[in-house]
Amino acid sequence: MTLYIDPPTWPGHGRMWSHLVSDASFDELHAFAAALGAPARGFDRDHYDIPSDWYDRALAAGALPVGSKELLRRLTAAGLRRPKGRAAEG
Repeated sequence: MTLYIDPPTWPGHGRMWSHLVSDASFDELHAFAAALGAPARGFDRDHYDIPSDWYDRALAAGALPVGSKELLRRLTAAGLRRPKGRAAEG
């Protein structure tokens, strides 16, 4: 059970963002995000959007840094990928 975060290279709302994912479960992901202080609205189908100024906080809490392609590969391998158009529960 590991949490992964990609570099904050995704622009939006005047900031740069990272994606935070789990390779085990959405429960693990939600618990980790809550411990960081991430709001529930930061959850987007299969990941949390994490602002760049929280990146180091996520690493300090135990998330492992990976590139965006590796993050997607691990999310897909875990069976947790939810592409747009699929129902988002969680």
